[in-house]
Amino acid sequence: MQKSSIQYILKLSIPIFFANLAIPMVGIIDTALMGNLGSLSYLSATSVAANLFSMIFWSFGFLRMGTVGMVSQANGRNDYTEILNIVVRNLLFVLAISITIILLQNLILSLSLKIFDLSEATRNLYEQYFKIRVYSAPGELTLYIITGLFVGLQKTKTSSLAVGFFSILNILLSIVLVTKFDLNIKGVAYGTLFSALITSIIFLIYMFWYLSKYTKISINFAQIFNLKKIKNIFNINLNIFIRTILLTFSFLWFTYLGTQIGEDYVAANAILINLVFLSAFILDAYAFSTEGIVGYSLGKKDLNLFKNIVKNSFILSSISGLIISIIFFFTYNLVINLMSDINEIRELSSSYAVWLIILPVISSFCYQFDGIFIGASQTKELRNAMIFSVFSYLLISILLIKFLFNTGIWISLCIFMILRAVSLFYYLDKIYLRFRKN
Repeated sequence: MQKSSIQYILKLSIPIFFANLAIPMVGIIDTALMGNLGSLSYLSATSVAANLFSMIFWSFGFLRMGTVGMVSQANGRNDYTEILNIVVRNLLFVLAISITIILLQNLILSLSLKIFDLSEATRNLYEQYFKIRVYSAPGELTLYIITGLFVGLQKTKTSSLAVGFFSILNILLSIVLVTKFDLNIKGVAYGTLFSALITSIIFLIYMFWYLSKYTKISINFAQIFNLKKIKNIFNINLNIFIRTILLTFSFLWFTYLGTQIGEDYVAANAILINLVFLSAFILDAYAFSTEGIVGYSLGKKDLNLFKNIVKNSFILSSISGLIISIIFFFTYNLVINLMSDINEIRELSSSYAVWLIILPVISSFCYQFDGIFIGASQTKELRNAMIFSVFSYLLISILLIKFLFNTGIWISLCIFMILRAVSLFYYLDKIYLRFRKN
């Protein structure tokens, strides 16, 4: 079977699909748990705090993305020794980053409280969540390396198992800690902390056992700290870091704009944006599977394989985006009612549900382009496209919120997704040029 066929893409994507389905379910369940406590403050605090940590942790998404690109290309060369070196290097990055985040937690907390306009009750709950969740950094960032490795090796079942285990464990622990132990917002924070640490330990052990079948597990400091390779990794990771922090900032900006209108809008938007994230993670299944094959095609110098993966992955992604939009059209009222027992929030969320329906269709293209460029390690282009898209989004949103209020926030987000796709399409020839040079 050709590695770029629709059947092969589906074979890689289906495990990721189910695992990715579980990731936003954590946010949805947390939102539902807090939304049914009878107080707007719980829902608002969870929404703002969770978005902040999404920004912080996904700022280091280069740990996964950089791992995928480098591992998949090394896999194309059958160089498992280098794959081990890549993993160890990036785990050292995780250790350094995690220690830094924990040491700077008071500064981060103080700055975030100055940014967000929160009521006293919401502020207190926000602080409770923050002071627990921050210690999940080592576990959550380690999972980036684990999933990046197995996606790069096209072992998507293993990658999906890790993500799915983390997410399901997170959901179960949060439900138990909130409903049985009455920990409320602390319960959802502890749920994430414990599940991240448990999952990372289990799959770290499995990861090194798997690699031991192909290469000797030993630390070669000369190779790991090779200045040329570190420089290359730094350049790749820096570009992805800039790209990712801008992307996560854009969603934090989305939340911030809601706070400028009112906490009821923050809560209503939180329900809808969690459903948007659900669709994003589903569609990302195709992007993730594409990453590994694109990197492999470059390692093998196979242009036909690359062309086919681009074509077929876009076909699958766009069809799936349309299907998700149709499902949301028929089910949004039911889902919204499950996520909050506050009638005001239910009605407000429903009034903006049209954007929930539109976004999966128009977003599918930018997710897929991300997968192509990550697999090719064309990180400079990813960075430049995101800079253009985010700054355009900021300007458009500032203008539209003045005239259209919350509708302007959602229109701006839609435009942002379109700009991401258009700007990356502009750079697609850069990848074709690499094949011609080879």
